[in-house]
Amino acid sequence: MVPENTLPAFLAAWESGATWVEADTQPTADGIPVILHDDSVNRTTTGSGPVRAHTADQLAALGVPGLPGSHVPRLRELVDLLTPQRALLLEIKGRHSAGEVRVVLETSRAAGRAARVFPQSFEVPVLKHLRAIEPTMPFGLLVEEIDRDPVTRCRAIGAVAYNPDYREVIARPTVVADLRRAGITVAAWTSDDPSEWELLTRAGVDAIITNTPAELLAWQATSAGRGRRDAPSVVTR
Repeated sequence: MVPENTLPAFLAAWESGATWVEADTQPTADGIPVILHDDSVNRTTTGSGPVRAHTADQLAALGVPGLPGSHVPRLRELVDLLTPQRALLLEIKGRHSAGEVRVVLETSRAAGRAARVFPQSFEVPVLKHLRAIEPTMPFGLLVEEIDRDPVTRCRAIGAVAYNPDYREVIARPTVVADLRRAGITVAAWTSDDPSEWELLTRAGVDAIITNTPAELLAWQATSAGRGRRDAPSVVTR
């Protein structure tokens, strides 16, 4: 498996047949959006300390264990790889000021690929900034626990996608039909097990976020996956 949130990982996912990749962006000390999952660089790079305490150049100088020659990419580097056959589910990670959200959106727009980027966040203030800056841009709400009334929650903030932990979907599968009837899509994160894929597919999710896109695509092509036309999209981290 290629280390997460690296350009080789995203390219490998696209080459495996996935259309969508999922990435996390957060700002550096000098305000450049970069791609990195954790709050700190300790786990996935050769450096240490908070992501936001480093400049973009300092992050670019760090190595990635297990992937010689790779680096922490800027958001622009990933967006530049998008094509009509490639799309990006982009988590705006952690707190962001309105100005920092604007930079994320401008980065996608400057590359001419804004239509291939779908933003999402756990942070409602971030989504409010996004809606104020780009009122017509669709976006998704990430949640760890499914709300009592997720349709009303989405409508209150303007989200067109509701993306919960896959375990929550398995525990409350009927919520998916409620959301889809309201015109709200559902992407469940992050499942790597065929027994879970079966349950998520039965629930009717629109997409499954996984660390193993090739395996999920292969499963969907088998009798277990049923090769269904309505099989969920594969989104890889």
